[in-house]
Amino acid sequence: MPLIRRGGRPGLLGTMARTAVIAGTANAVTTRHQERAQQRAQEQAAAAAPAAPAANDLAAQIQRLGDLHAVGTLTDDEFATAKARLLG
Repeated sequence: MPLIRRGGRPGLLGTMARTAVIAGTANAVTTRHQERAQQRAQEQAAAAAPAAPAANDLAAQIQRLGDLHAVGTLTDDEFATAKARLLG
């Protein structure tokens, strides 16, 4: 029996298969695009982030406390407590 090929539109299974391939490809492309965008955003955030002050920069921290004390933001007791915490 020879194979007879239908002309015209594909059948239901052909349409479903084509739709599945298109949806799978679109999903893969979208996922990869989102991953790349997230990676670029992380790289940009890391490059734009200012360098954090060194944790061991004790003199700068005490200077900041002194400045806050000088303008009246910290009371004498608060300044002494914060300085003791840094030194201790």
